[in-house]
Amino acid sequence: MKRLLLAAAALLAALALAGALRLPDFAHAGDRAASDTIVVDGVGSVGVVPDEAGLSFGVESRGATVKAALTANGNAMRDVIAALREARAGDITTQYVSVWPVSEEGSTISGYSASNTVSATIGIARAGDLVDAATAAGANDVSGPELSRSDADRVFRQALAAAVANARSRADALAKAAGRSLGAITRISEGGETPVPYASAASAADTGTPIVPGKQETSATVSVTFDLR
Repeated sequence: MKRLLLAAAALLAALALAGALRLPDFAHAGDRAASDTIVVDGVGSVGVVPDEAGLSFGVESRGATVKAALTANGNAMRDVIAALREARAGDITTQYVSVWPVSEEGSTISGYSASNTVSATIGIARAGDLVDAATAAGANDVSGPELSRSDADRVFRQALAAAVANARSRADALAKAAGRSLGAITRISEGGETPVPYASAASAADTGTPIVPGKQETSATVSVTFDLR
């Protein structure tokens, strides 16, 4: 039994010694791998003119009772929604409905107010006409526009491609400065999308409420790891 214990102890000691002797080799291998790569961040941007506008239209109505306020508000909002549909607006969506008491000086309730707000999307060229149609139908609260591109995914892919090209150009300059050359890409991680509006001399429509689209710059960032030769 004692011989078996001594043999087991000797085997464990030998394994531990072998592992300790090989650890520096692993560490050096990791250092060599790290020295043969370069990590560079790239940024790409694409400037576009928005072609869609998102707008919100609200109706606020008064009534002596909650039911009266909601009934008046519902009738008015149906007219607004009909006008939006007639103007061929898309994505018509109710945002919120609310009702609250109205008090005069002091705590006496004199009636109730009801509010209903919907959002809609339309081509930028017809955004002003949509505002005019909605307000003519009874909308008394308008907000927006939120400008966007109908092909936002395609634009972002272009920005991503530009970001990778930018990263490659920067990595190539760094590699040449170090007397090396670039190898294959071994890793890419994507950053976020950043649409940034900026001023433009674009003109508004000749009729209706003027909506000037301006321009947007969609940016993308990437982090790219290259092998070095």
